[in-house]
Amino acid sequence: MSPESKQRDAIALLGKSMFDRGLTVGSSGNISVRTEDGGWLMTPTGSCLGRLDPARISKLDAAGAHIAGDKPTVETFLHMAVYEEREAAQAIVHLHSTHSVAVSCLKEVDPTNVLPPITAYYALKVGVLPLVPYIPPGSLDLARAVKELAGKHHAVLLANHGPVVAGKSLEDAVYATEELEETAKLYLMLRGQDARFLTSEQMDDLRERYPDKLGI
Repeated sequence: MSPESKQRDAIALLGKSMFDRGLTVGSSGNISVRTEDGGWLMTPTGSCLGRLDPARISKLDAAGAHIAGDKPTVETFLHMAVYEEREAAQAIVHLHSTHSVAVSCLKEVDPTNVLPPITAYYALKVGVLPLVPYIPPGSLDLARAVKELAGKHHAVLLANHGPVVAGKSLEDAVYATEELEETAKLYLMLRGQDARFLTSEQMDDLRERYPDKLGI
């Protein structure tokens, strides 16, 4: 099996895993990965992550032109904007996951860092999560807004829309997205409670202990 075939199968497998666990619904969400030839694989527009056909996943060449498979996601420009700013990114996951979207709608959150460091795992896999103001999905304006933040952050949250997470592998991008969603759920559960979050000293200690676990 060729490396690209393995990537196609991995996209379908992990897409179904996220769909089956309710992390994405209907035809929402999209996934992309870099290929060895310098191009990209992207989930097709209007596709359900729970029922992806590996052979029909879109293929883009190094210039971003669609060359094979079904028509790519309307969020292609968003994915490309992140790749342009993060050379180490090998994959991107964008979902409309319920708890993350709910948090993105709250007026109370800090747009420079939406979620507090509730757990060590979130602190390592996601870290700082900025909020991108609402811009219609699929628009070039949205891609530009994400691009402005992508150079410093491998994960961003789109207001009233959902998370965009880049990783050094598809698995890493998926795991970080899942950690973000669970942390958003915890945040909503803890609202109004006298909660204790990680301190800056504890965060520094984590970074020193596990530098290989940090997001790209």
